[in-house]
This record gives sequence, structure tokens and C-alpha cells, in this order.
Amino acid sequence: MKIKVEKEILMLGIQKVQNIVSTRASLPILSNILIESKSNILKMNATDLDIGISCEIPVETFEEGSITIPAKKFNDIIKELPVGDVVVHVKKNNHVDIEGKNCRFKLIGLPKEEFPKFPEFKDKEVYRIGQKDFKDMLRLTSFAVSHEESRYVLNGVLFEIKEGVLILVATDGRRLAKIEKKLTQSIKKESMVIIPTKAVQEIVRNLKDEGDVSFIIGTNQVLFDIDGLLIATRIIEGEFPNYHQVIPKPSKNMVHVNTQEFLSAIKRADIFSTPDFQAIKFEVFSNKMVISKNTPDVGESREEITAQYNGSEIIVGFNPQYLIEFLKNMSVEAIDIEILGADKPAVMRLDDYLYLVLPMRI
Repeated sequence: MKIKVEKEILMLGIQKVQNIVSTRASLPILSNILIESKSNILKMNATDLDIGISCEIPVETFEEGSITIPAKKFNDIIKELPVGDVVVHVKKNNHVDIEGKNCRFKLIGLPKEEFPKFPEFKDKEVYRIGQKDFKDMLRLTSFAVSHEESRYVLNGVLFEIKEGVLILVATDGRRLAKIEKKLTQSIKKESMVIIPTKAVQEIVRNLKDEGDVSFIIGTNQVLFDIDGLLIATRIIEGEFPNYHQVIPKPSKNMVHVNTQEFLSAIKRADIFSTPDFQAIKFEVFSNKMVISKNTPDVGESREEITAQYNGSEIIVGFNPQYLIEFLKNMSVEAIDIEILGADKPAVMRLDDYLYLVLPMRI
């Protein structure tokens, strides 16, 4: 194999695939990326066995062929090369010559045959949605995913497709985020899968604000196509909890507050939070909300913010981080919070988005 390509183009390709490569992989081949040249196209693949990424870049091909090359060293070399053309030449015994302006490197690769094959998805329905909508959906749900290994079915985002709508749900058992958007085409088949957090992060990293993303759901994997960048991920096996059971019916018993004022007050109260004393107290009155925190041997805080509320006075405690992570993703000026009691969840509903958080003892 022998190719010539501009440094910047090659660098962009490496950056797209190398993020999932582990330097401490269980198999040496997984620390490499696969490069294959054919018809002036260089295909680049990387995998950690759970996620696979593939992209193509234009090159000038002198000899077609393939090799797997250490991802980190390859990235470091190309990154430091002078601006201009780069020639990559695979020679005998898997030796790889990399030439830039006035400099030359040699790396030892491994043959393509040892590299895991990228999965194929044939005769499956293709779903499409706008990239910006999809990015917003993942941003507004993925922060609620559980990180406890014992609750593996909650270690990802639920993708539910029905009636031409994509519904994403994430929960850690103490809070829940749900959002839905219409797909850009009618569908024949309903589906439900759980996508791991690592795959979600990689998808978000590559999404843009224009164009569509398409995806195909296979037997135990899902393939995402983002402008030609392919991301294949294993799905999490298991049954996601019935989230419908925990979502209460809409209530008119709502507290109306300014989003940024509410967020800032919670952040200040959170200064006194500790692992043993997390809950912040919220006292809701007709025209104000008092946000306070008292931590033994540490200190206390108290702050009033303007609020509009027509119900009876309520005192309730919440984990401040659960509210902060929600509020910092909000672009609306004000929000309505359904607070139904000291032992019931608080619910925030905005158009096609819902966020629910359980109370804590104070």
C-alpha cells in the first residue's frame, strides 16, 4: 500500500476514529487503527469491541492495500509533521514508512486479518432524524444515565421508536429525563434498544447542526451514519424499567421561577453540600422560594428568590446536582416546576421534554 494525502485531511480522519482506541487494550490489535486504500479512498477503522468507527478520506493511491497501525503513535507523528503532503508506504513484514517534508518515520504494524471486522447491516429499516434535533435529545437525556455497574440496563439511553416518533429516556433510579421528536420519514417497524453511554458520547462528539443522521437497528447492534462517518455500537441487553409508571399526570400545582436565578441560588447553596449531607431545602410560598442548606460542622446558607405559586406552602429537599444538571441545559427564561409534596417527585415539562427528580429527606 502506498498513498499520498494532505496532512490536515489525514489528521481529521485519525481524530474521527482514534477516540475509542485504548492504549491498554486487552488485545494488542485493538490499540491499532485499520487503514485500507482503494480507488483514491482511504478507509479508517477503529474498535474496542463494543464500539466500531469507520470513516473515509480522499487520497492519491499508488498501491492499494491495508495495514493496522498503532493509533497513538500514528496520531502523534502526523500531528507533528510539517504542513504539506504525507506519504504512507507499507513495506514487507508490516513495516510502515511515513514521509513528510524533510522527515521520515518508520512504524511496525499488524496485518489486517487480525483486526475485528466492521459489522454489516443488511435488509434493515433505516431511520432518519435531523442532526441538531438528535444532538439536543442526547444532550438533554444522557446526563441522567446511571453509572452504577450493578444497574447495567440503566447505563445507557433508551431508544424507543413508535408511530413515527423517536423517544429517548435516561434514568438512574432517582431522576428521569425523557424527550421525543418526529422522525423525518414514516416507519414500518417499532423498536426499542438501549445504547451505552460511551457510544452516546461518541455520537454527540460528531453530530453537527445541519443535515440528517440515519441509523439502523440490528439484532444486537445499532449503526449510526453521520455524513459518512459510521458508528456501530453494541446494545445493552436487558429490559428497561417501565418509565410510564413513574411519570405523574400533569398538575396545575406549579411554581414559576426564573431559570438563571433559580440555578444560581442552588449553586450557592450547594457550596455546603457534602457526601453525607447532600439535600438542599426548598420552602415554597405564594410569592417566593427560600433555598437553604445547613451542614453540621461546615456551615449554612439561606437565600430567597422570587416565585409565583398558588398552592399551599411546601417544604421539600432535593439533591442539588440533579437540579443543576437539568437547569444548565435549559435555554428558556423561566420554568414551571410541579412540586406535589415532600415525598413526591418534582416534574418539569417543556414541550416535548420532561425531567423528573425524586425528593430527599431533610
